[in-house]
Amino acid sequence: MIIERTLDIIEGKHGLLTKACKDEFIASSKFCTFKKGDVVIREGQYSQKAYLIIEGCSRAYYLKNGKDISDWFTFENQFMAPIVSFFSKKPSPHFVEFVEDSKVLEFSKEIMDYLSSKHHDFEHFISTVVTETMLGLGERLYTIQFNKAEERYDHLLSIYPEITNRIPLTHIASYLGITLETLSRIRSPKRRI
Repeated sequence: MIIERTLDIIEGKHGLLTKACKDEFIASSKFCTFKKGDVVIREGQYSQKAYLIIEGCSRAYYLKNGKDISDWFTFENQFMAPIVSFFSKKPSPHFVEFVEDSKVLEFSKEIMDYLSSKHHDFEHFISTVVTETMLGLGERLYTIQFNKAEERYDHLLSIYPEITNRIPLTHIASYLGITLETLSRIRSPKRRI
């Protein structure tokens, strides 16, 4: 029941799936639970798995000179995948970690391709998900290149108002391309007056 509710929410954003398509997607996928801190893909590994988050959240990050840098976050009703490996069959440059205890629907690239070829509505559905993801990454890149730290933080809060309650501030700071000290200064109540 919880899986169907999640799909109904996502369909509202990305287009309707026929009952036959939805049933086949659920039957072809695997319900999984992960604990906070579970890493499902590491840099250099190959993965053809994606996750629809039902409850919880995850992040993709990479290591640069030993420093952990968050690249994106996903929350309920969003998809997470090691994009490079999933779509190009190359080693992932990212780690994918669950930041909270999470319930997900796991599916493979093979299943996605099969359902896309069999169900036009699923093909359209996946196309809109990928387009939304690419637009979000483009917007993030623009924000980091052209906005001040305060504007980046405010923009993030406009998208995910509860993010500071769910994601450690160190991960948020690295995602914004700022130091933890700068983030603390930005979040200071004095700045908000």
